Amino acid sequence: MSGSVAQGYEETLVPNVYFDRNFDIEAAKLLPGEYCATRRNMLLVTVLGSCVAACIRDKNSAIGGMNHFMLPENSPEQGGWGSASTRYGTYAMEMLINQLLKLGAKRSNLEAKLFGGGAVIENMSTINVGERNAEFAKDYLKTEGIPVVATDLLDIYPRKVYFFPQTGRVLVKKLHTLHNDTIIAREREYISRLGAAKVAGDIDLFT
Repeated sequence: MSGSVAQGYEETLVPNVYFDRNFDIEAAKLLPGEYCATRRNMLLVTVLGSCVAACIRDKNSAIGGMNHFMLPENSPEQGGWGSASTRYGTYAMEMLINQLLKLGAKRSNLEAKLFGGGAVIENMSTINVGERNAEFAKDYLKTEGIPVVATDLLDIYPRKVYFFPQTGRVLVKKLHTLHNDTIIAREREYISRLGAAKVAGDIDLFT
């Protein structure tokens, strides 16, 4: 099941939804550029190379979600606030936070965990795109006053991330031996889409 909104689901930009037999729970798999927010007891899964995923939840209500994003690597501006580059990251973060608040989360109760930003794509720019993604995510959440309670960032390996919004539990598997062509091809295609797309307008956040 995929699409922008799946009938009966509270998630927005719902990715592939399936039943995970290993964890015996409904799960959603996020690809680059996707996000998912829910108040349901389910599992959110993604595989990260240079991209970063923010897992954000209301620690009291257990409403939580995840995004999967990257800053364009060929922006003429190297990430100053309001630049063409950081607007992509800001949009990804605002869309997730906005949806969490619409589902009933309270901003004062939000906490985050950050993952990804690995140096897995060579010859992309003089500034490592994974490092830029990681620094952006940390800076954004600090500016928004959302505490980051755990991170697993940078390094040279892709990661598979399992996030359980109801409990806040995250499992991270570093993919040391996986052939990375699929991950790299997926992220390069995502970068190409970023270069061609226009960022949506400003988002009114719920408070």
